[in-house]
Amino acid sequence: MSVTATERCLRWDGPLDLELVLRPCRRGDGDPTWRRTPDGAVWRTCRTPGGPGMLRVARRGGEVVGTAWGPGAGWLLETLPALLGAEDDPSGFVPGHRVLREAARRHPGLRICRTSRVLEALVPAVLEQKVVLAEARRAWRWLLLKYGGPAPGPAPEGMRVFPEPEVWRSIPTWDWHRAGAEAVRARTIANAARHAAKLEAAGDSAELDRLLRALPGIGVWTSAEVRQRSHGDPDAVSVGDYHLPSLVGWSLAGERVDDAGMLRLLAPYRGHRHRVSRLLRLAGARPPARGPRMPARDYRSF
Repeated sequence: MSVTATERCLRWDGPLDLELVLRPCRRGDGDPTWRRTPDGAVWRTCRTPGGPGMLRVARRGGEVVGTAWGPGAGWLLETLPALLGAEDDPSGFVPGHRVLREAARRHPGLRICRTSRVLEALVPAVLEQKVVLAEARRAWRWLLLKYGGPAPGPAPEGMRVFPEPEVWRSIPTWDWHRAGAEAVRARTIANAARHAAKLEAAGDSAELDRLLRALPGIGVWTSAEVRQRSHGDPDAVSVGDYHLPSLVGWSLAGERVDDAGMLRLLAPYRGHRHRVSRLLRLAGARPPARGPRMPARDYRSF
């Protein structure tokens, strides 16, 4: 694997919070595909159409500097502007509610990133279906450390590259079990990997939504979580999320609501409903805790 670095400098006018923009690509503090180093740089591995790649992104004065290694370096630098949210257009977003106005004022560097990689967003989203986040992230880390490839270049220790679709199709039952993923999620991921080429070729978010929801085990929530990342869709709402309706209801109306109530409250922001959801999470307003939390289940002990 090449250790020669390739660099691209982007002149960036206006605020840009690198960590905030790229945070959706990270699946927990121990994610082997993502690091933020003390110098403020963000490191991210990717399985590109040209092969594995490592990308380091950092600010340097008024520029954003991307440095890439590996066979996928060229693709990573070509798609760097979209990854940083250059294709995100918030001009039509008017934060009418005071909570949204304050969140937008405090986080002017928020952009919706576009990774242009569907399967890399799909696998962790499926792992997160109907389980607590800690359980899903433990499974993601275990699978990447076991099956991911070595990161090219001077990658921070422990970083791995997302496996090829063929690898996901060939993972044996006992390793899914060791990872903590039960048979339903394992089958969903393996089946999606069979259709990876078609999914990656989807032209826009609407087409990808249609293709994803035609696959067994992938519904509205999973599709939205994928499209938010792969296609940078600022309107993809995570309907069916365990916490989001309460967050939206409490922030915008001072009450708990269900999915239907959440969609009513988000209707004035159509076209930017995912953006609104991200801003509300950043605002930090939460309804009072009530009732037991969803328990963590360790499928490895079953």
